[in-house]
Amino acid sequence: MVWRRGGARAGAAMAGVAALSALLAGCSSDEEPSGGGGGRETSESGADGRDSAGPTGPAEPTAAPGRGGAEVVETVAEGLRAPWGVVALPDGDLLVGLREGTIQHVAADSGEVTPVGPVPEVVESGEGGLLGLALPPEPTERGALDLYAYHTTATDNRVSRLRYEPSDAGGGSLGPAETVLDGIPRGEVIHNGGGLAFGPDGMLYVSTGDTGDSGLAQDEESLAGKILRVEPDSGEPPGDNPDPGSPVYSTGHRNVQGLAWDAEGHLWASEFGDDRWDELNLIEPGGNYGWPEHEGRGGADEGFVDPVVQWPTSEASPSGLAYSQGSLWMAALRGERLWRVPLDGTEPAAEPRAFFEGEFGRLRAVLPVGADELLLVTNETDTRGTPTRDDDRILRIRVD
Repeated sequence: MVWRRGGARAGAAMAGVAALSALLAGCSSDEEPSGGGGGRETSESGADGRDSAGPTGPAEPTAAPGRGGAEVVETVAEGLRAPWGVVALPDGDLLVGLREGTIQHVAADSGEVTPVGPVPEVVESGEGGLLGLALPPEPTERGALDLYAYHTTATDNRVSRLRYEPSDAGGGSLGPAETVLDGIPRGEVIHNGGGLAFGPDGMLYVSTGDTGDSGLAQDEESLAGKILRVEPDSGEPPGDNPDPGSPVYSTGHRNVQGLAWDAEGHLWASEFGDDRWDELNLIEPGGNYGWPEHEGRGGADEGFVDPVVQWPTSEASPSGLAYSQGSLWMAALRGERLWRVPLDGTEPAAEPRAFFEGEFGRLRAVLPVGADELLLVTNETDTRGTPTRDDDRILRIRVD
C-alpha cells in the first residue's frame, strides 16, 4: 500500500488522472455550476427516494422533532476568499482556512479578520488546496494548540499538524508544519475529499476523494476514495481498525467532504454522487459504500452499504456536515441550501427539510457552536458562484 505516516515512509509517484474534459463530464461534484437561483424563502422540499417514516423498531426518546427550524442570527464575518475549513477556539474566536493556503483568525465579538499565516506547500489547483481543519477535542484553555490541516501539495494530499500560538493583539501565529499522514492521491482537477475531524474516540478521521479515477475507490492498495482513521500524534493506524495495519476505515467512496457524529457516537458522512444521487451515509467500520459500481441505493444485495438518505444531485452536492439538536445539518454547494435530517436512532425521524434555498448561494461548511447554534460558511468566491461584495461570509444560525 502506498501511504506514509509522519513523513517517515516514501511512496511511489502518483499516477496521472484523466484529461480535464473527461473529468468534468457528467459529474455532480464541486465543479458543477451553481443551481439556478431559487427563491429567498425557506424551502420545505424533501430528499428523493425515502418515505417519511421513522425507524422500524420502537421510537427512541431522543428522536428529533419532525419539522424543526433554522434562522440567521447574525453575520459573524465577511469578505473571505474561498473559505473551506473552520474551527472554533476555546474563547469563541475562529480559525478559517482559505483554499489558497492561508489561515485567518476571526474575532467572534467584532468579526475582524486577521491573517495568521500560510500552511506550507499548499497548491491550490482545481478543487485542491487548503481544505479541512481540525482541533483536538475540548481544548479548554487559551494557549498554544495543535491545528490539523488537510491540504494538497504538488505531489499528494496530506494531513499536517501546526502549532497555533494565539496573540493578545489578535491573529496569532503558526509554528512549523509536521506531517502526520501523506501519500494520499491528489486529483489534478477534482475529488480531493478534504474532510478532517476528531472522533469521540480521540482518533483523527480523514475523508479522501477518488481523484476522478473511480476505480481507486475499490482499490485496496490506494488511499483514494476512502475514510481513514489514524492516531493523531503519529499517523499510525490504531490496532482496532478493520485492518490493524491500514488507516482505511471504509471504502467505495466517490468524494466525501463532511464528517459528523451523532449523540450516540455514530459516524455519518456526506458524499457527492455522479449525475444521479448524492448521499448521506452511516459509516460502518470496514463498510464498502459501492462506488463506482453503485450510486445511491441498490447495492445492498451485492454486499455494499446503501445510503440512509439520497438526493438528486441538483438539490445537494453536499460538503460540510454537523450534528445539533438531534438532527444532522448538511451544507449544499450546487443545491445552495442547508439540509436538516432529524434522527430517530440511525433512521430519519421525518423527511429531510431544506432551509435558505438560494438565499446565500453555495454553502461549504457547517460547525456546531453552543447548544442550539451553528456557523454556516458560504462558498461563492471559489470561481463557481456569483459573489456579492460581502462574500464569502460566516453566518450564525439558531436551530431546533
